Amino acid sequence: MQRPYIVGNWKMNGSRAMLAEARAIDRAAARIAAVEVAIAPPFTLISALGEASTAIAVGAQDCHVAASGAHTGDISAPMLADAGASFVIVGHSERRADHGESDALVRAKAHAALEAGLGAIVCVGETLAEREAGRAEDVVAAQLGGSLPNGETFAALGERLPERLAVAYEPVWAIGTGKVATVADVTAMHAAIRAQLIAAYGEPGSELRILYGGSVNAGNAAALLSAHEVGGALVGGASLTAESFLAIVSAAVRDNE
Repeated sequence: MQRPYIVGNWKMNGSRAMLAEARAIDRAAARIAAVEVAIAPPFTLISALGEASTAIAVGAQDCHVAASGAHTGDISAPMLADAGASFVIVGHSERRADHGESDALVRAKAHAALEAGLGAIVCVGETLAEREAGRAEDVVAAQLGGSLPNGETFAALGERLPERLAVAYEPVWAIGTGKVATVADVTAMHAAIRAQLIAAYGEPGSELRILYGGSVNAGNAAALLSAHEVGGALVGGASLTAESFLAIVSAAVRDNE
């Protein structure tokens, strides 16, 4: 069984002054073997955070599908690996909404990450209107089916796939709003995602970690992490300080005992 995976997504926040928070998180993570801890800072801090860390994984919040080329302002997966990143978040709802990213593009980015030797966290989630219309599971299933890596890229990984690929369920209406899905809703969605992963990947699909994201904090982390099929959390605002982020990591430790 894989360890719980607690990933901080700093989004467009952070300067070198925040490396002090990262170092505090890293020191604590070194004493917590039961949980895998990671942070995805802005591109500008990947290298510095990697140099400052020994126990946490450092990742990126996005990548381009191409390894190189005339793509001004973009960053490729091989460049991220060279900077010290070990994984990439792809398909976050803010990328899908703000940049018009399609499922096909998210899949291509996941392929690019895996081919560069990085891990990939594929994000999916429904809007409030879609949930209220009773379409939440259908919407997430369609996103997942169109965004998951397939073909030779994942086939080559075989049994190592669960080490390199994770899914994050983040209901759009809960991201940064303070609203949180109920444990029952999370359990139902994660069960549906698990069934789809097994259908897509067979036995390795039963071992992929499914993270929950959306206003996760110290107060609700324990309940969310104890829900069936929740293998960790993708944390936004609460990952910006060591105090709030480590409270979530501690909740994962208790759930894993």
